[in-house]
Amino acid sequence: MAKPTNLRIEVQGLSCAGCAGRAERALGGVEGLKEISVNFANGTAQMALNGAQATEITAALRAANYPAREDSVILTVGGMTCASCVNRAERALHALPAVLEAQVNLAAETAHVRYLPGSTDARTLARALTEAGYPARLRSQDGEDPALRRAAEITQARRQMLIAGLLTLPVFVLEMGGHMIPALHDLIMATLGMALSWSIQFGLTTLVLIWPGRQFYRLGVPALLKGAPDMNSLVALGATAAWAYSTVALFAPTVLPEGTRAVYFEAAAVIVTLILTGRWLEARAKGRTGAAIQRLIGLQPKTARVARNGKVNDLPIEEVALGDLIHLRPGERVALDGEVIEGQSYIDESMITGEALPVAKGPGDSIVGGTVNGAGALSFRATAVGQDTVLARIVAMVETAQGAKLPVQALADRVVRIFVPVVIAIALLTVAVWLLLGPAPVLTHALVAGVSVLIIACPCAMGLATPTSIMVGTGRAADLGVLFRKGEALQRLDEVRAIAFDKTGTLTRGKPEVTRVAVVAGQEADTVLRLAAAAQARSEHPIARAVEAEAARRELEVPAADAVRAIAGHGLSAEVEGARVLIGAARLMTREGIAIDALASEAASLADAGQTAIHIAVDGHLVAVLGIADQVKPTSAAVIAALHAKGIRTAMITGDSAATAHAIARDLCIDHVEAEVLPEGKVAAVRALQARFGTLAFVGDGINDAPALAQADVGIAVGTGTDVAIEAADVVLMSGDLTGVVEAQALSHRTLRNIRQNLFWAFAYNAALIPVAAGVLYPVSGVLLSPMLAAGAMALSSVFVLSNALRLKRLRPVMGAAA
Repeated sequence: MAKPTNLRIEVQGLSCAGCAGRAERALGGVEGLKEISVNFANGTAQMALNGAQATEITAALRAANYPAREDSVILTVGGMTCASCVNRAERALHALPAVLEAQVNLAAETAHVRYLPGSTDARTLARALTEAGYPARLRSQDGEDPALRRAAEITQARRQMLIAGLLTLPVFVLEMGGHMIPALHDLIMATLGMALSWSIQFGLTTLVLIWPGRQFYRLGVPALLKGAPDMNSLVALGATAAWAYSTVALFAPTVLPEGTRAVYFEAAAVIVTLILTGRWLEARAKGRTGAAIQRLIGLQPKTARVARNGKVNDLPIEEVALGDLIHLRPGERVALDGEVIEGQSYIDESMITGEALPVAKGPGDSIVGGTVNGAGALSFRATAVGQDTVLARIVAMVETAQGAKLPVQALADRVVRIFVPVVIAIALLTVAVWLLLGPAPVLTHALVAGVSVLIIACPCAMGLATPTSIMVGTGRAADLGVLFRKGEALQRLDEVRAIAFDKTGTLTRGKPEVTRVAVVAGQEADTVLRLAAAAQARSEHPIARAVEAEAARRELEVPAADAVRAIAGHGLSAEVEGARVLIGAARLMTREGIAIDALASEAASLADAGQTAIHIAVDGHLVAVLGIADQVKPTSAAVIAALHAKGIRTAMITGDSAATAHAIARDLCIDHVEAEVLPEGKVAAVRALQARFGTLAFVGDGINDAPALAQADVGIAVGTGTDVAIEAADVVLMSGDLTGVVEAQALSHRTLRNIRQNLFWAFAYNAALIPVAAGVLYPVSGVLLSPMLAAGAMALSSVFVLSNALRLKRLRPVMGAAA
């Protein structure tokens, strides 16, 4: 019986000893947990694991409302060469009892790990990977520019390839040149002789294997001895088999049957050289897949001009503190997020919003790190530093999405898990069949076929098929202003059958204006507006700003209001100059028992025109109806039309009146409307649409949209909205332009299509060529695949997959092309 593993985790929400007892009882219900002890004083729980999983522990504590504290880390991982390496690295991480989730990305060479702090930490995770044969370190400990590190890896791969190539060329010329050119064969025999020729080949091939080729043995042999062979193991076995057979033929020919005494040194050397060539090409291509991240990182300046103690000095960006005063010269890039204290200028914010026109900035305005200052000088106070800046958050979003593992990859993972052992078994079976049934010389044929199977069946292409497409696709999306916060959304968005939109600030500009003031007999419009503007002064609702703006336009003196109370989903009430003022939708008047018949025709007329009717009552009597128009964004109609062209249904969810909502829906040709929805009802509306249409995306921008964004299969936040909405979303549109919805869906579709192409190629390649390598065509054609051709085909399969993924970098904007 396996020895139980001790686990110590941190528990949140413990406020008394009773809480600790309840948490203990919750853990006691998890099968496979023993010796459970929850300590209220230090907020920890200790237990012995005997079969229980970390995910079961967190689920039990979450259900009891005492969630375990979770943490996550990104590690840089080296030594991975194929999908088998990815699986082994993930298994090494999952072997740690505190690990909840581990996603290793071959293309990005990273591991995203979610774990329970207490029994483990980031260094322990890195050590587990390193001990498994994949050197790992914390991303923050790299101490070097990732681009420089990648360049160094490419340089190293190129150096190894060139060394192998220079050593292999004479071997290839001596052996294959003699076969292809009879005159050259005669010259070699006349000058060197066969024995010396073979000896030179032996020496050079041995150098190839122990110098540039030693990496295959350093990584492959330990994996083979542990019973978990990988691609390096296949190459090491194949090259060693060819080298060993040839060495016996050279130094102990009598051991081999007559007629089988031939050498295959050139096969061993060329195999290593071609695979190293493939790895160099892979390294170059993988370097380009992360270009989007490097461009984003490169937007932030390395230094900032900081004013401290009466002096202005250039400081590294890492040393700038929150609240520091920073001076910005004309034409400079903004170092960090901040608030302008002094100066006037125009800032180019296109990298954030996608808007080409610079934005005027003055005292009190916010500016974003990475944007470009115009002709004016500014002084601003740093409001966010380090990982809290907008740019850093964007980089983190893209990195997280690029490191994701999509559901479509599950099949490839299952195949790769058993692929290499199966290939070795097929190679052994191939050798046995050739020895039993093959024509003379059977040993030579058996060796060639077995080595070819080992070499051609590399899982590299399978391992690269999905992550490279994700990296390039999400990187291109970031270039177009679409940020996938969660990689899974990339696949779900392609499956979406309907998209629902919030109205205000999403389909419309979110800046309503007063278009009409209809009053009952005996009332004056200006008097009503004074009272309404006073009541709305403390409200954050966009309609309140519209009423205030209209009062300001008419130059009205607005009094102070007391007892202002917001009535969620209805409106508000206030005391103004001794009168009780109610402002809101018709349902507010109905709830308060106030008759609205006097202005019913005006309200209906406004609704028919797609405007919002706001009712105003004073001391229990209706006095006016305001017409509020929120102009539809210029691109909204084109976006809806583009979605319909793709066969995607559209819906609108709004708290506005049904008449107003349906008028806007008619103008935009929206299929379905959910109107007069209270904030708490948006989640129910999303669920109803999911039941009706299937997989659903929801697009919103406000705080009250956050629950709906989380409920939808894919939540899309308009980037000009609130932080709460953005944090709840799966996809963020950096500008307020809704064309990003179409771009996101198109990018999702094209990226998934690219992934499927890669997976088809990776599987089809192996399914077709393993039998060919084994010799199934020999009885028909008399042709047996050379190990050298097998190595070349294997290298080309990975290069093909990478090249196909890189095509995503050239994707053009769908709406832009349409325009």
